Amino acid sequence: MKPVPPVTPLPLRHPFHRVSAWVRSTPGTHIWLLIIGITSLVVASASAGFEHFLLHRTSSNIHELNEHPLPSLLISGFWIEKPQSFLLYVVMFELVHANVERWLGTWRWLLTVGCAHIAATLISQELVLLAIEGHRMPRSMAHVVDIGVSYGLAAAAGVLTYRLRRPWSYVYGVGVLLFFGVPLLTGATFTDFGHAIALALGFAAWPLTPEARNGPRPPDEPGHPDGTGHPDGTGHSDGAGDGPRERGDAAQDA
Repeated sequence: MKPVPPVTPLPLRHPFHRVSAWVRSTPGTHIWLLIIGITSLVVASASAGFEHFLLHRTSSNIHELNEHPLPSLLISGFWIEKPQSFLLYVVMFELVHANVERWLGTWRWLLTVGCAHIAATLISQELVLLAIEGHRMPRSMAHVVDIGVSYGLAAAAGVLTYRLRRPWSYVYGVGVLLFFGVPLLTGATFTDFGHAIALALGFAAWPLTPEARNGPRPPDEPGHPDGTGHPDGTGHSDGAGDGPRERGDAAQDA
């Protein structure tokens, strides 16, 4: 009888390698998060006067949209009003944005959150303008601080519904609707309307998902605990590597 060769266990991957692979598979999320970290440090270290200038100058309010439409739409998505909330955003980005980017691919993820950020900002500010003209809001609201990443997060949270399997997708979808819908029905601000618009656009992004393009995904392969079909958990499900309530505080303060 031939001797049975000893079984050599597979080497465990170092945690650093797992983190590195995760970051490399979601570059857009982590570049965005890095920029927000830098701008948060700037706000935290600025004097009160300079902080006031920065937050208003980088806002996508009516005044800035009229004066600097493209820069205000772009820049407002890289600042948060309260730097002490940065760690919360780190968690939200990793849970929501990173998973969506890794699933959709960077360019489809960017298209989803970018369109939602722009559309929700423009429509919500148009509502503010109509309220000012109808004397339901003070004219000072044209200069309100309107920055943050919540519209993009709302859109990503919406499209993430399609990533989950039934019945969890229904439970998650109802939870997301309640989270953004309750404020809309109980004394809504322009920010709450923006969140609802962004969430709806996230739900409407179904055609960008792998399932819409390729049909239903097969069951998770055994041995692949992340369900992506990649042993190291770094690949996109469709090979699409080709290619986040900050605003509400400002609305209430105003």
